[in-house]
Parts: sequence; structure tokens; C-alpha cells
Amino acid sequence: MSWKLSRTVLRGAVGGNADCLLDGKVGKPPKQPYVFDLANGKPLGFAGLWDAWKDENGHWLQSFAIVTTEANDLMARIHPRMPVILNPRDYDRWLDREETERLPLDLLRPLESNEMEMAEANPKVGNVRNNGPELMRAAAVASEDGELPL
Repeated sequence: MSWKLSRTVLRGAVGGNADCLLDGKVGKPPKQPYVFDLANGKPLGFAGLWDAWKDENGHWLQSFAIVTTEANDLMARIHPRMPVILNPRDYDRWLDREETERLPLDLLRPLESNEMEMAEANPKVGNVRNNGPELMRAAAVASEDGELPL
């Protein structure tokens, strides 16, 4: 899927936006996951590319990718790259499929670190059998509140 083709078909913020972003420190266990939020508490809007095409059998396939960029200072503590997080004021420009002269390449940059917050998440978040909002908080805090048995 090429940037030119995908961009011509659709540029879009990830549908449904995300309340937060999870990432973990790379290395030997135990790995500590972290949750990243916007400092203003609003949902994250990721830059995404979408395309629909037919395979050799005539079946329609849909492809989607979240665009990444180099990490900002906050995310760089954990990972060298991060998703492109769009400011709400840029959503319309990112989604505009008619604009072909002024491509939105300037939006493909890391969000400023001071617009984000980072906190430890519960290590149990890495297991798909575990589910619940208490996993977004450090294990010690959730245990103190009686929300998560350790």
C-alpha cells in the first residue's frame, strides 16, 4: 500500500479515537507497561491510512495502518517511536481528500511532551484474560483501593 494511493483514497483519524495509549519498556522481564494520556483528559486521535482494494479473486479487502513518527521526549523513555497523535484542530485537514496541493506532511510529527501524561499501568494488562479499568493504574495503587487482588 503506497502513501500516494492510500492518501488519495482516504486520510483519517482512527475511528472511535482512543482514551489512552499503552506501551511497555522493552527488555528482560518484568516488563513495566505505561499508559499515556492527553494532559487535558480528551481522547487521542491517531493519524491513519485506509485503503480498499480487490484481490486476484475479486474479493474486496480493506487495509488500515496507524502512522508512526519518532518519539517525543516523554515517549522516548519507553520506545523510539510513537503514533502520530493529531490535534483536534487538524482533523478536518487530515481527512480532506480533495486537497492535493498542500499535503498534510507537516502533521506527521510527535505531539509535544507537555501535552501528554505518562503513568505506570498494572503489569497484568499484558494478559488478554485480564480486563478492566483498574489495569490502567499501577498495581500497588489498585491493590490499596481493593480493586485488584495481587
